Amino acid sequence: MSDAPLMPMATAVWLVENTTLTFKQIADFCKLHEVEIQGIADGEVAKGIKAYNPIISGQLSREEIEMSSKDETRPLQIKSSDIEISNSEKKIKKYIPLSKRQDKPDSALWLIKHHNILKDSQIAKLVGITKNSVTSIRNKSYWNYNNLNPKDPVALNLFTQKDLIEAIEKAERRIKREKKKKKNKIELILHRYNE
Repeated sequence: MSDAPLMPMATAVWLVENTTLTFKQIADFCKLHEVEIQGIADGEVAKGIKAYNPIISGQLSREEIEMSSKDETRPLQIKSSDIEISNSEKKIKKYIPLSKRQDKPDSALWLIKHHNILKDSQIAKLVGITKNSVTSIRNKSYWNYNNLNPKDPVALNLFTQKDLIEAIEKAERRIKREKKKKKNKIELILHRYNE
């Protein structure tokens, strides 16, 4: 899985929307099934997933896409698996100018809409506002809710794409654990019931 792109489903959405690549080429590159790519194209799969541009993230070049677009048998080659991940500046608190501080609630709303699996505490940590603010935005009880405009926090430079991916992966692991726990509980109840 190491040679798969970051956020494969979101990358597939972008490739379907912005290229003439075949479903097979996109499926092979994103390590997804061809039927999933067909579903993305038909609008049945990946509803609500924001397209992720692999060119901006440095995983693909325009030339690479063009070469594969001209030859249906040519697979896409991922540029590098070590994408701008550096630990040199470990968690330095960044000063956010006053003009950008209004973007924090907007960014929290964007994260709630696009990555609903993130916990309020994760969103608060990423964006840099209180958990209570995130909860009130989620409940639509935030004091200025009607004036909020969802804005992509990565585009606003509030945090990096890497931070977002790590938070999403952590949320996915949490959900898997919770599902497993629930399944085990149900199995235990059924077992006791059948005894």
